[in-house]
Amino acid sequence: MPSHQAPAEVLLRKMFDAAIASAQPAICVPPHLPAAPRGRLIVVGAGKASAAMARAVEDHWAGPLSGLVVTRYGYAVPCKHIEILEAAHPVPDAAGLRAAQRMLERVRGLNEDDLVLCLISGGGSALLPLPAQGLTLELKQDVNRALLASGATIREMNCVRRHLSAIKGGRLAAACHPARVLTLLISDVPGDRPIDIASGPTVADPTTSADALGIVRRYGIELPGPALDILMTGRGESVKPDDVRLARASACTIATPQMALQAAAAAAREAGIAAHILGDAIEGEAREVGKVFAGVALQVAEHAQPFDAPCVLLSGGATTVTVRGGGRGGRNVEFLLSLALSLDSHARIYALAGDTDGVDGQEEIAGACIGPDSLARARALGLKPQKMLIDNDAHSFFMALGDSVITGPTLTNVNDFRAIFVAGGAAR
Repeated sequence: MPSHQAPAEVLLRKMFDAAIASAQPAICVPPHLPAAPRGRLIVVGAGKASAAMARAVEDHWAGPLSGLVVTRYGYAVPCKHIEILEAAHPVPDAAGLRAAQRMLERVRGLNEDDLVLCLISGGGSALLPLPAQGLTLELKQDVNRALLASGATIREMNCVRRHLSAIKGGRLAAACHPARVLTLLISDVPGDRPIDIASGPTVADPTTSADALGIVRRYGIELPGPALDILMTGRGESVKPDDVRLARASACTIATPQMALQAAAAAAREAGIAAHILGDAIEGEAREVGKVFAGVALQVAEHAQPFDAPCVLLSGGATTVTVRGGGRGGRNVEFLLSLALSLDSHARIYALAGDTDGVDGQEEIAGACIGPDSLARARALGLKPQKMLIDNDAHSFFMALGDSVITGPTLTNVNDFRAIFVAGGAAR
């Protein structure tokens, strides 16, 4: 912890840690394990939390089991009976492609007595990059990069991904038929819709290729020709709700952003600070959301509306960044730098923003924190905060200050965490 951090920033970090701890697979997986099937138990899964989820299954399962899951590089947890594979995120690689192929092979040929336990968490879309027929991994990588830079929401990105995939959009569950499929989900998406978590490999998809094409056109995303053709012809249609192959498939969400925010709120109250959850599904351009939340925090500080200070304002969700600059950024640090600029060094406002998976953007950094002196310290170092925001270079800004929040692999993912602390003082 940097020596310049104030007690308020220490409290904010304690709250962030509490949010992450509440979503650990060792806590949330065991209560949802099913009864033993008459046949085999096959465990598959994908996401940043999938290896830790697999370990929790092994630690609490008395009978035989086997399977494989794929997680992000550095997020593996050793298991005895479930094979753990690693692949790239957020831009997929060949290891993810091979993992997806092996997963489909593993669930073929099952019977009605078998049970497939599917462990899904955020990041699964990139970790299962099995292209639809007619596409290559290289083309899928190009599509992923274009989506990440477009400003599209996670729901919109996953709609496109589902219709260019051979495993997402219910296709993995369809391959398990006639076995029963139970999916345990750790949600990293606003609204917690199963179809949006890792692009829904085991749940029916009500959206269409036409919907995906509309998203591509709305954001001016330049798709490779073969990908565009799949959407235009409808050849990439996903598995629909009335498909008989999904009749024995069910899903249960076991950890959500709201649960994590409630854990953070409890940590604040233990410290004697009132906590208010403003929303668990906040979306929008990160820098614009930063301006809005600055306005709310200033209203609390200056007018004691809608809450009295001291208090903490909590929120979650998934903002977006339309990349126009060439800097090192992520949506949480971009939000935070915009927030700092809008607060203009207010003497009683502190904040922390981070991704609960430990990775904001493509950096091995969860997020950062700000205090009343952040802008002054930055300018003393010769930094130009407004210019760095325009260049999407917020990670460089906070690293120079020593205010980055680095957790390492958290082995879970319940999306973005934002906490703004307004200290007590005289309101107008």
